[in-house]
Amino acid sequence: MTNFSFQLLATCSQTKARAGVFSTPHGPVETPRFMPVGTLANVKTITPAQLKDTGAQMVLSNTYHLHIQPGEAIVAAGGGLHKFMGWNGPMLTDSGGFQVFSLSEMRNITEAGVTFRSPYNGQVIELTPERSIEIQNILGADVIMAFDECPPYPATRQEVEAATDRTYRWLERCIVAHQRTDQALFPIVQGGVYLDLRACAAEALAKLDMPGYAIGGVSVGEPPELMAEIVKTTAPLLPHNKPRYLMGVGTYREMAIGIASGVDLFDCVIPTRWARHATAIVSGERWNLKNAKFREDFTPLDETCPCYACQNFSRAYISHLVRAQEILAYTLLSIHNITELVRFTQKIRESILSDRFITDFGHWLKDEEVTGDYGLGTGEDGKITSPSSPVPNK
Repeated sequence: MTNFSFQLLATCSQTKARAGVFSTPHGPVETPRFMPVGTLANVKTITPAQLKDTGAQMVLSNTYHLHIQPGEAIVAAGGGLHKFMGWNGPMLTDSGGFQVFSLSEMRNITEAGVTFRSPYNGQVIELTPERSIEIQNILGADVIMAFDECPPYPATRQEVEAATDRTYRWLERCIVAHQRTDQALFPIVQGGVYLDLRACAAEALAKLDMPGYAIGGVSVGEPPELMAEIVKTTAPLLPHNKPRYLMGVGTYREMAIGIASGVDLFDCVIPTRWARHATAIVSGERWNLKNAKFREDFTPLDETCPCYACQNFSRAYISHLVRAQEILAYTLLSIHNITELVRFTQKIRESILSDRFITDFGHWLKDEEVTGDYGLGTGEDGKITSPSSPVPNK
């Protein structure tokens, strides 16, 4: 690979948390780091300049959605994904595998790939490992993802094992199809909630010496305690000298657990999705700006936050915009929410560099079901067994 490297700067003395720098052709990513999602070459409701001001360094787009609209040929004619959307920093494209997973009523999976009907116009589309890589090569993101099969939750061990094995075979085809040395191809660890399948998949992928690794198939409906155990078990099995990416995760606690397990990169749609539902993220809490208590509250969302929304507007003003259904409300809340999640990972990075991770952020790990052995075990079939009591969601 050209211009890709991962430098490990510090590790936590009490956990597997680590701080590093992932270098890409479009600049460095200081890890651990939250990455905003711009599915259709746009992080919803904000401009690239506003996105840069949030502290975001790496942004995601999606192969499946861009293939359908506007099409990778148009993106290429516009100068590639970076120039097309006006973002000069590092970028990652998902393979489309998760989106195909979500089309369970409209798709057919075979060894060749996946055939599905477009939810937009009913057109029959075939997505294979080779086609996914071809589209991503044309789009031109710095990091591209291998095409994988994401098994649903719940699923039988037989179903998950078949999907995990097929994901590896598809990866082999992705590697052969990959044509650009200025793009890093990340494989994805699948295995559902079966820890032995996860371990086998991670160990097999580690032998391939890829430029980075992802953990997929979490946050697909499984209880939080199961996701925590999957991450805790899987992340340490991946090469320590390569970046580790936990896909689709972006709450405070989920990221803290992931970081404690050795994960470096995270992404999630929640900061902009919640913003469009009038929700602000403040110190890990969700605030509904429609609440009457905000109507005459003239303080910022967060006095410590450096974002444009907090530095210039009050809770009362944003609450007014929300009630009036003004688009600016969603822009300001998106700016704040992204800044909040990026700052959270930045603060954790600083704590790791000074070996204060547990001191400063250990409270996010203190629920008894998500610390130590997480209060979980495995059954005879290797499936995680859950405690009978629900996990509190602080």
